[in-house]
Amino acid sequence: MNTLTAGDIAPTFTLQNQFDEAISLQDCLKKGPVLVYFYPKASTPGCTVQAQGLRDIKDALDGLNVTVLGISPDPVAKLQRFSDKQELNFHLLSDEDHAIADAFGVWGEKKFMGKIYDGIHRLSFIVGTDGKISHFINKFKTKDHHEVVLNLLK
Repeated sequence: MNTLTAGDIAPTFTLQNQFDEAISLQDCLKKGPVLVYFYPKASTPGCTVQAQGLRDIKDALDGLNVTVLGISPDPVAKLQRFSDKQELNFHLLSDEDHAIADAFGVWGEKKFMGKIYDGIHRLSFIVGTDGKISHFINKFKTKDHHEVVLNLLK
């Protein structure tokens, strides 16, 4: 796993969101910085807490012209159920073949309860309007992720 970091150019991508609309990083960058956050699986406890935190600071992020893109390997239909149930107000993107997770270097070996498997590592990137990663976020608790993001953006 060769994870991108601050200063690297973010890979360009277009993925389907929870409403089956094509969302591209390039279009989002025209409006301002973009938070690209990778999470393992919709509707799990940690991923839910992380998403709720971002939902709850949407006004502050809007004030900074920041677009939030949450990416997981979940199919579009599962993302829509997650978004509806949690009343999420940002894009959740489906990366079923984990091509974008691979490009960012967040797909790799994980260990859980003695089992080894490949999956998404919970990492976040703030991409500046120049297309470069301005912040690589790898040290946070899911319940505090939104606060870490806001502090870096201010």
